[in-house]
Amino acid sequence: MKTTPLKGMKDILPREQRIRDYVQGEILKTYRAAGFERISTPIMEDMENLDKSDGGDNLNLIFKVLKRGDKLEKALASGSEKELSDMGLRYDLTLPLSRYYAANREQLPAPFKVIQTDRVYRAERPQKGRLREFVQCDIDILGDESPNAEVELIDVTARALLAIGFSDFTVHINDRRLLRGMLESFGFAPQALDTVCVTFDKLDKVGPQGVAAELEEKAMPAAAVQALEAFLEKGAFSLDDVSALCADKSLGGSVRYVLDTVGRLSGGRYAVEYTPSLVRGQGYYTGMVFEVTCAAFSGAVAGGGRYDDMVGKFLGQKVPAVGFSIGFERICSILLDQGYAVPDEKPRLALLYGADADFADVLQKAEALRGEYAVTVLAAAKKVGKQLDRLQQSGCAAACFYEKYPEIKPLGENA
Repeated sequence: MKTTPLKGMKDILPREQRIRDYVQGEILKTYRAAGFERISTPIMEDMENLDKSDGGDNLNLIFKVLKRGDKLEKALASGSEKELSDMGLRYDLTLPLSRYYAANREQLPAPFKVIQTDRVYRAERPQKGRLREFVQCDIDILGDESPNAEVELIDVTARALLAIGFSDFTVHINDRRLLRGMLESFGFAPQALDTVCVTFDKLDKVGPQGVAAELEEKAMPAAAVQALEAFLEKGAFSLDDVSALCADKSLGGSVRYVLDTVGRLSGGRYAVEYTPSLVRGQGYYTGMVFEVTCAAFSGAVAGGGRYDDMVGKFLGQKVPAVGFSIGFERICSILLDQGYAVPDEKPRLALLYGADADFADVLQKAEALRGEYAVTVLAAAKKVGKQLDRLQQSGCAAACFYEKYPEIKPLGENA
């Protein structure tokens, strides 16, 4: 029998779990204070739903569940790989929420402001920062087509990040319609825009020449590539510059509104900027997209966008929807690496007792100490010194012995 968890999954020790519980608690507290309500959905979804969810590269990372019994035998006999699976583990929380809303909309408020904090699964190649099982913390607004929905999600998410101690972060905002309009103006065909956007998303990493080189490798029209490269070589380009290139001149107005409104709400606590290279990987985004980055860390700590077509796949009618997800695993990893201590947490104390102790009285003594400490009751080991060392390693701050109560010994100090 193996004691190690599966690749891409991990066991969580008590110290890390305390941080995770605190972070999730603060996030939930902020979300709920803003009027969002929490729901839960099953970890498995129908494979047809998953396959049609426009999840971008994530569709290649779905954990598929084999059919069972006679159905599996028939699927094997058919020789078709697609017939082997009829369900899979969810790769994010957006597709399950869309199905949930379609099934329960008559019982839900309009607009529906919803919280999801749950585990999701992706068949990633395991590496640092990429797990196969991880927690997402999402808030979504369904049924509001106005840009006020984006403003509220950004504001609430930013307040959640501030509540857990993050600062000096930047909210990046773009609109896929603006980006597509700009690319079409350079001569890229509408059917090629998705792959062009994937390359364009790498602008910050590879620069204009790198973007052009990759587009040439993809056999994109030379004139379109040259026009895009020339535009990028100009350096910083503004929302007005991009809007001017689009056939629909009104597209920039909503982005400008969100930038200005969130900027007022930030009160200088964080930055807000238009980032024309921001794409986001999921194919289901239809309008504005956003990410949060911190100057001290590489990569994003939160991201989301508008997905107005997803619920319509179930209902046959368009339902406006927009969501924002905090990178819970990344944030907890950062805090753990920094030696983060949960604020205002009661120090942990071990009350040790001997074999002849009155256990009922021991528990009463422990309860009396719980006004100031988080108290665990333990039988004293034969080698008490080793026991105290282990308690200190686990984060216990102090110990006392039932027979000497209430004499408290801080751990890590000489007796």
